[in-house]
Amino acid sequence: MPLGEFVLSRLSRAPSDETDAAHSDPAYAPGEELAILRREFPDFSALVAGKRVADFGCGTGEQAIALARDEGCDVVGIDSNPATLARAKARAEGRPLAGRVQFVERVTPDLEGTFDVVISQNAMEHYPDPDQVVALMTRLIRPDGVLVVTFGPPWYAPFGSHMHYFCTVPWLNLLFSERTVMRVRSRYRSDGAQRYVDVESGLNRMSLAKFERVVAGAGVQMKFRRYRCVKGLDFLGKIPVVRELFVNQVSCVLCLPREARAQAAARSA
Repeated sequence: MPLGEFVLSRLSRAPSDETDAAHSDPAYAPGEELAILRREFPDFSALVAGKRVADFGCGTGEQAIALARDEGCDVVGIDSNPATLARAKARAEGRPLAGRVQFVERVTPDLEGTFDVVISQNAMEHYPDPDQVVALMTRLIRPDGVLVVTFGPPWYAPFGSHMHYFCTVPWLNLLFSERTVMRVRSRYRSDGAQRYVDVESGLNRMSLAKFERVVAGAGVQMKFRRYRCVKGLDFLGKIPVVRELFVNQVSCVLCLPREARAQAAARSA
């Protein structure tokens, strides 16, 4: 056995049933479906109340339903996973939402340019082609619409590898090779993944620098930005290079630049 694999094996342990459940299907406590969004965006209610909202990567639908129920939003949940989408539809059935929430598997042309707000929560580090995804989300908003994005941890954060369910050593992806991590991971997961991109939901190595390049490439600008660091040491998020290692949560509101808004409004007039 290679030395790296031996060391990582000794530092790892089989996930408990509770850890496994939380890793594979995190549950929201009643009334807490929007807690992360409210924490990250202090004016969240003012941003979404009564608006037409797309929940991009809606998963099993708890957040989309809460937006309709608690904020009076007209919500379209979008998710490419048929299994989770079926659960979302089943969850919405029978609720008194007056048709204010629906779930779709893909974006169709009739949806483009129809939303006031597009939300992406804890998904940006998983998209195989984040450039394409952000460009698509941008096409969904109206000229004066916004993208609300929050995700974490990014790639170089202490647990950016998302492997903490079997090993709590920070910066695992920097200390050990991808091959070593995947070989040890195979003792606890039998999905055959050999690369980070192959694991459940995939990992696209989304660093801060990469995210900022994606945003710039999509032609949108940051209206609001918050980089939360480990242990509340948020000042580290302002230091080049160092920020990559300590920013644990990225949250921002993105909008079209003024010129682009004017052009889009003219086209839709």
